[in-house]
Amino acid sequence: MRTILIIGAGKSTSSLMRFLLGKSQNENFKLIIADKNAEVVQRMAKQHSPASALVLDIFNTEEREQAIQSVDLVISMLPARFHIEIAKDCVKYNKNMVTASYVSKEMEALSEEVKQKGLTFMNEIGVDPGIDHMSAMQVIDRIRSKGGKMLLFESFTGGLVAPESDDNLWNYKFTWNPRNVVVAGQGGAAEFIQEGQYKYIPYQRLFRRTEFLQIPKYGRFEGLANRNSLAYRSIYGLEDIPTLYRGTLRRVGFSKAWNVFVQLGMTDDTYTLQDTEQMSYRSFVNSFLPYSPTDSVELKLRLSLKIDQDDLIWDKLVELDLFNSKKKIGIKEATPAQALQKILEDKWTLKPEDKDMIVMYHKFGFELDGEKKQIDSTMVSLGEDQTYTAMAKTVGLPVGIAALKILNGEIKKPGVLRPIHPEVYNPILKALEGFDIRFEETEKEYKGYNPDQLS
Repeated sequence: MRTILIIGAGKSTSSLMRFLLGKSQNENFKLIIADKNAEVVQRMAKQHSPASALVLDIFNTEEREQAIQSVDLVISMLPARFHIEIAKDCVKYNKNMVTASYVSKEMEALSEEVKQKGLTFMNEIGVDPGIDHMSAMQVIDRIRSKGGKMLLFESFTGGLVAPESDDNLWNYKFTWNPRNVVVAGQGGAAEFIQEGQYKYIPYQRLFRRTEFLQIPKYGRFEGLANRNSLAYRSIYGLEDIPTLYRGTLRRVGFSKAWNVFVQLGMTDDTYTLQDTEQMSYRSFVNSFLPYSPTDSVELKLRLSLKIDQDDLIWDKLVELDLFNSKKKIGIKEATPAQALQKILEDKWTLKPEDKDMIVMYHKFGFELDGEKKQIDSTMVSLGEDQTYTAMAKTVGLPVGIAALKILNGEIKKPGVLRPIHPEVYNPILKALEGFDIRFEETEKEYKGYNPDQLS
């Protein structure tokens, strides 16, 4: 019997496990779930019987190699920085590999050796990156096959709370790693190209430069720029495109309120604060404000950032309990970003019955037969509950489908890959439709980039 090894038992693994176990008997393979946390991996295996549990320290070379050489395919659901040692072992022992993470330089460096051995290392096969790649390339390749010329490509993805579980003023709850949300956008300016001109948005202005978008049935959203838009020109073969922009979706008003934290310095992760174990939420806020022997913390914050007391932004800040003098940060030597994350987790963690949603939006501007046209393509996927979230579904299902097709020899393309090739994306997108992950398209006249959309 064939064996698939999943390394990493995090939140995105639930739907992956359920999918693969549902196929295991008919497809004749068994499943092993491995993680360094014995309690987590045993609970996961028990919930997804008959999967086997394996306690595995990936930094123990002997343990790691023994686990990998005894299976047929490896799925790494670990953070991206941990993939490379697993990948090297897969090359050594001739095993195919699947991850949802971006292709790192170290992973790319293995490509020639992976090709020579006839192995498939499928990367970027989650939701973003993953479903975004496949759905975008399917339309771009279709336009090209008809002789069309691409003029504009915009793409946005958001992990958000579903409307029925949306019960706070921010219209937001954590659906993936909270740390990544708090530090998003740092480490360099957002770069994109607009009507042939290179544009840059530094971090301190990122949350004040948003684009408004309308998603059928779900209303209005705002998109803010990702850092890596220009890299997609070569990935998608759009080197000559005049406008290319990728971003993240939030509900309208989120970014303007989040900018308060940015301007105060609360999202900084480069230094630690003093005595954060005993620091109250109120003291945390006060530590970023000027000293005054008479003015309250609330007044100082409003004056510093020119926020009126009847402004909705103020209501959003109050809702987070930022000014509570009794609640403690409770983290030793916390950075500002870690302290803010702790405060936000109190309010933005999904409840057991809550549902999340993934929203994806692509805009394609192109010229065909002398006419300029536009295709808008949207996808919304809703979660079931706190465990089987839309995030877990849209990450785990593409990973599982790709793994099974590689295991069965339906995807044979060798090398370190992204799912941007028709022989990869067509069957996977078709399979995803069976799980109600599908795109709706509308076509209209293309009138060029509209700067009025920018707030």
